[in-house]
Amino acid sequence: MAGTFKFELVSPERVLMAADAEQAVVPGAEGEFTVLPGHAPVISEILPGVIHVTLPNAKKAIYVKAGFIEVNPEAVTVLAAHAFIIDEVDPRQLENELAAAELALKEAKDDEAMRHISRAIEQLQALQGRKAA
Repeated sequence: MAGTFKFELVSPERVLMAADAEQAVVPGAEGEFTVLPGHAPVISEILPGVIHVTLPNAKKAIYVKAGFIEVNPEAVTVLAAHAFIIDEVDPRQLENELAAAELALKEAKDDEAMRHISRAIEQLQALQGRKAA
């Protein structure tokens, strides 16, 4: 199905992205899933990871620490507790994010928290590797 849908990513600080998108690949709680125009309605938790958004003339990758996504046939809204566009992040910010995640892992009290934080650490380490290359 050709076309676009409205994609909006909102964090507590600001709207990080608002654009027409052709596709979004999201790290959902039940696994990674792809959103296309006309997608069935879905609400899902987002696990730590990268959302890949295909715009008509570009591709964007966005790291999301945690949040929720609401999908309907015409629009996608991501509510993220913490997120950043990968192309715009400073390597020092990645180091700080990783250090904070490693500290949080030491302080995690339950298996669910440990799973989320471990995934965040893996994703941040992968991003550091890509930035260094």
